[in-house]
Amino acid sequence: MKVLHIITGLEVGGAEQQLRLMLRRLPVSCEVITLTDPGPVAKGIEADGTPVTHLGMTGNRDLTALPRLARLIRNGNYDLVHTHLYRACVYGRIAARLAGVRTVVATEHSLGDAVIEGRRLTRGVRELYRATERLGAATVAVSDTVAARLVRWGVPEQRIYVVPNGIEAHRFAFDADARTATRSRLGLPPDAFVVGGVGRLVPGKRFDVLVRAVTQMSGVHLLLAGEGPERDTLRRTAEQFGAGDRIHLLGQRGGAVSPSSPAAGPGEDLDIPDLLSAMDVFVSPSADEAFGLAVLEALAAGLHVLHGSCPAVDELPADQAPGAHRFRAGAYELSTALRELRRTGPGRLPVPPVVEHYDIARSAEALMAVYQQALAGPVVSAAGSGSTVSAARSPESYSSNVSLPDPSPSPSDQSLSKR
Repeated sequence: MKVLHIITGLEVGGAEQQLRLMLRRLPVSCEVITLTDPGPVAKGIEADGTPVTHLGMTGNRDLTALPRLARLIRNGNYDLVHTHLYRACVYGRIAARLAGVRTVVATEHSLGDAVIEGRRLTRGVRELYRATERLGAATVAVSDTVAARLVRWGVPEQRIYVVPNGIEAHRFAFDADARTATRSRLGLPPDAFVVGGVGRLVPGKRFDVLVRAVTQMSGVHLLLAGEGPERDTLRRTAEQFGAGDRIHLLGQRGGAVSPSSPAAGPGEDLDIPDLLSAMDVFVSPSADEAFGLAVLEALAAGLHVLHGSCPAVDELPADQAPGAHRFRAGAYELSTALRELRRTGPGRLPVPPVVEHYDIARSAEALMAVYQQALAGPVVSAAGSGSTVSAARSPESYSSNVSLPDPSPSPSDQSLSKR
């Protein structure tokens, strides 16, 4: 089997890292096309031995990318095309149909109730998604929560498969030496109580709640790894409350499988596993997540976790992740929970069962089952987090006639959308 993966971009991010992990385990021949941003994850995928082609798409309305993409698909003689992230799903499904590849699988990595990949959901975004979704063989949701949202969008339930994200747990295991070294390089007191967070610095992640909570706690330090438009606002908030020296905005950091970004700040070669070892508590304040990969990585590091939303944990019995607790969304409630953990001395926890449940090898096996079923036609799948997912319709049952609406979130957005 020869598979082409199409993704919107390959900067450091959850979907991008997930693709790289999957490529390492899929027992098929794979190639990758990135529409934009062949960043550090692209270099990592190439280093692993998988070819990456940069399509050079210049904007959301760059329709010249469509025939170029169709030509690459046609020349590659692929058995199946797998698209990742909104723009790649829209363009990739149409290009695959134009190229004569009828079996297309799409993964929806980041669909919230009000946003998709950080952009506001509009009627146009939904209509374009539904119009092009019909051209595929199946749509993969990374959680039951995302699957339910797709059904509410109007995607037929029988076309949806649940294949959860996965991790390599050993890469995030707590390392006492890394804890000491990381704290030293970041200038943190050895005995400081250190709170952490990881993610894009965008409003939907609600890192402002985390920053304000930590500013209310004397002597507590925050390590926040990520980049985005909210960075300056978060910095100003920390300084306004006299906590600028305790709120450490570390910039974009690589995960366990990707190099960190250049000039990311103090200890710029420190990656997420190093930072997790240096933390005492991990916080994911977002109230609207599609999966919660960062929470899972923190649990693999033995950390206590406070989260606003995490389908990866919330969809399983509570005993699968005893160290993870939901908190109400306000800064006061979060600071209260953090004070209690500080008082009791959180320590390191055993790695919980939820981490093994989401092992990347299991996710790769489930995805292979979807591939085989999509190629074979309408069958029944039971992949993923325990829910039974019905069969996708055969792609041959759909008409090849399709028009391409404007894929921009709004008429005023001429630039490339960022995750």
